Amino acid sequence: MQTATVKWAGAEQFAAESPSGHTLALDSDRKSNKGPGPMELVLMALGACTATDVVNVLQKKRQKLAALEVIVSGERAPEPPTVWTKIEMLYRLKGQLEEAAIKQAIELSQEKYCSVEAMIKKTASVNYRYEIQKT
Repeated sequence: MQTATVKWAGAEQFAAESPSGHTLALDSDRKSNKGPGPMELVLMALGACTATDVVNVLQKKRQKLAALEVIVSGERAPEPPTVWTKIEMLYRLKGQLEEAAIKQAIELSQEKYCSVEAMIKKTASVNYRYEIQKT
């Protein structure tokens, strides 16, 4: 079992330590905004999870990826618990890439590999699109 620790630092601020020992400051109060909020971290985790998958799949397909950016946007439920209900992801890729390889890499991430997305899909619709920029 992996264990994270969250310690209250005052107001709505917390210090979170990951199971691997990394510390991150969080702030649930969007007015003071001294760190990302918990639900923002979910969007960031989704972006990192799917980006990792796409990079790995494209490397296995011997694609020449020069850059990847994943922009994750979401809408939350109006009433508590204010879960994510709609997620849109834009993948921006640069390199000498085959479109079929990109589409397959994204679909494998979304349907098989990304554990963060598997959890989010329980409350949210997830849609994506991609843009390819040649280098």
